[in-house]
Amino acid sequence: MPINEEVFGKVRETLVDALGVDDDEVTEDATMVGDLGAESIDFLDIVFKLEKTFDIQIPRDELFPDDILTSAEYVQDGKVTPEGLSKLKERMSFADLTKFEQNPLVQDFGNLLTVKDLCNYVTEKTAA
Repeated sequence: MPINEEVFGKVRETLVDALGVDDDEVTEDATMVGDLGAESIDFLDIVFKLEKTFDIQIPRDELFPDDILTSAEYVQDGKVTPEGLSKLKERMSFADLTKFEQNPLVQDFGNLLTVKDLCNYVTEKTAA
């Protein structure tokens, strides 16, 4: 899905403000944690700013499926099970989980969300 440029611009502004990164660091493929250095406390600020900017509500479990990633039903030996992957895909239709599927280590999930995924999420929410 092509990225909505207006949404991308506003998400970029939000991330620059919340994370103190430079404009040029916020690319579509930049990962929130690995590339932009977001930590869990930053995500609270990001969510708050996105809700305000786009006039949407962002339930925590939509962007951060902790209930799936911490469930013995969906995680075994530190890896998300096929059933867990199915649940993640269902809940996170805005995210490209292709790389994560190849080696679904729970510890790597935090480095999965990209700026493009965040833009796709906002686009879905504002279209609803």
